[in-house]
Amino acid sequence: MQIGVIGLGRMGGNIVRRLMKAGHHCVVFDANAAPRDALAKDGATAAGSLEALVKALAKPRAVWVMLPAGEITEETVASLGSLMEAGDIIIDGGNSFYKDDIRRARTLAERRLHYVDCGTSGGIWGIERGYCMMIGGPKDAVGYLDPIFSALAPGLGDIPRTAGRDNRDSRAERGYIHAGPSGAGHFVKMIHNGIEYGLMQAYAEGFDILRNKNSKDLPEDERFTLNMPDIAEVWRRGSVVASWLLDLSAAALAKDPQLEQFSGYVQDSGEGRWTVEAAIEEAVPADVLSTALYARFRSRQVHSFGEKMLSAMRFGFGGHVEGQEAIDPAPKSATGPATE
Repeated sequence: MQIGVIGLGRMGGNIVRRLMKAGHHCVVFDANAAPRDALAKDGATAAGSLEALVKALAKPRAVWVMLPAGEITEETVASLGSLMEAGDIIIDGGNSFYKDDIRRARTLAERRLHYVDCGTSGGIWGIERGYCMMIGGPKDAVGYLDPIFSALAPGLGDIPRTAGRDNRDSRAERGYIHAGPSGAGHFVKMIHNGIEYGLMQAYAEGFDILRNKNSKDLPEDERFTLNMPDIAEVWRRGSVVASWLLDLSAAALAKDPQLEQFSGYVQDSGEGRWTVEAAIEEAVPADVLSTALYARFRSRQVHSFGEKMLSAMRFGFGGHVEGQEAIDPAPKSATGPATE
């Protein structure tokens, strides 16, 4: 299948590579010539502009936008809307705010263009592990794109199958779902990221308590100097708290037990804020998720070992290199990176 991909950063470039490995033909564009030229050497068709990309695609066209949420995605989708024709499909695979998706879908529908929002999880590891995808949009458009989603998804792998799913949609077991109408995909991904904040915060606080068990404030016979890399490693083996986030934590601690390379300054992508906003709109208590978000705000003032753990996990799954000098302290509600 042929597809256009716009935005060739950490995730966009790897999405192209995974699709080409599965036999799909990709036409690619990025404002930076270097990544598109590199992908052209690997077999993609590089386009020098949005217009050239659209012209290079056969009808019905499908274009995947993998850019940071906010103004750049808004402008790109609007430009594509003016260049593409009835029956074509625009996919936003970044971390856009779901209410923006609803608005865009309504506007594009006036020109008989289809809009699909795809919450994409997998970070820099997706090229090998596959991407978990939560998709919103018209059923026919999502169905047409199924070969693309199937190629990007992890597949069944070696995860034990869940009992009682024999007569259910097999796509969920393979790592992607059609969550519902426009906006539903990014809404589910938004809640996914809110939960991610909570899980990360739980690990961070737990390891912080472990590390401080040798505090001089404790009675001498209650002080333990604990081996953090070994604790993380043993928890990976049969423990009820085992997870990919713990795997990443164990890898970071094995390389740097004191996490000295991490600043402890932890960014939030905007997804956690939107999750808390949704909880408020629905009058749903979200104590853990709210606290995890506020802990990230606090990390920009005081840096603890736990906050370095958060930085280490974000670097592990998304390649995020964080430092105070590089961070916008107040991302707007409709902005955020195209990664986790």
